[in-house]
Amino acid sequence: MTHDGIEINPTIMFGKPVIKGTRITVEHIMRKLAGGMTIDEILADHPHLTPDDVYAAAAFAADYLAQEEIVFAGGQRLGDSWPMSAATPR
Repeated sequence: MTHDGIEINPTIMFGKPVIKGTRITVEHIMRKLAGGMTIDEILADHPHLTPDDVYAAAAFAADYLAQEEIVFAGGQRLGDSWPMSAATPR
């Protein structure tokens, strides 16, 4: 998926994903949200951002996590002969 509002550039914040045109990382925005800040509070801290910038950070983080591979303690990976997959009706 394309995230037009997010950029990854090795010369900006060591290549961490940032809000395009800023040095504000997606991680920073997500930590503020996780800490209980509202979008309005984030925008008050960073007046040059827009609500769409905050939404772009959240969408990027969600898509990034959706691509993670799940590995159980026994070494079995989700999808490797897993008896109950998302495609299996319950």
